Amino acid sequence: MATPPAPLVPLGPDLLGTPYKLACLCDLRDRDGRILLLRRNKEPNKGLCSPIGGKLDMHTGESPAQCAQREIEEEAGIHVPIDLLHLGGLISEKSFDNGGGSRSHWLMFYYRVLGTVEVTRTQIREGTLEWFHPEQIEGLPLPETDRRIIWPMIRRHEETYEPGRSGSRPGFFALHIDCSKVAPDGKPEIVWTVEQEER
Repeated sequence: MATPPAPLVPLGPDLLGTPYKLACLCDLRDRDGRILLLRRNKEPNKGLCSPIGGKLDMHTGESPAQCAQREIEEEAGIHVPIDLLHLGGLISEKSFDNGGGSRSHWLMFYYRVLGTVEVTRTQIREGTLEWFHPEQIEGLPLPETDRRIIWPMIRRHEETYEPGRSGSRPGFFALHIDCSKVAPDGKPEIVWTVEQEER
């Protein structure tokens, strides 16, 4: 995948012993093929556009799919049966910049809602919900890891998906993104590895 041109050195502070934060990302599409994104007004990713989602409720033993279902209901205002939630990706991000000088390791479950949905809600506590055509995504303010890595992987693994055909599903990918490095010139360097993919 991405091969850095120069040796990398760790980006401080040391995050050894930092536990993962577990979250889900939810990809909803309407009948026109548009993608629902949240323009965030809070950290992480304040001011940027990202899929709706949130952290797993680990105190109740919530599963990733249950988390996706709950977040969709809370943020988009619609109920999606779990059998329409397709696990399309497993994304681990090491030392992700949460903003405000805070860094965390994230483990995210990317779910694609099978079929189409209708969402009329536009404003929630975390920001503004907006619909975008796939070709508009590249021109939006996005987290750098989303722009360079995650959205291209999503597009790559939905090429054979036919929403109207029974039994059709997107593919699957497992991806590790390391945000803990800086190059010798002092600039942050993102390194990623595709650990598994099925198309």
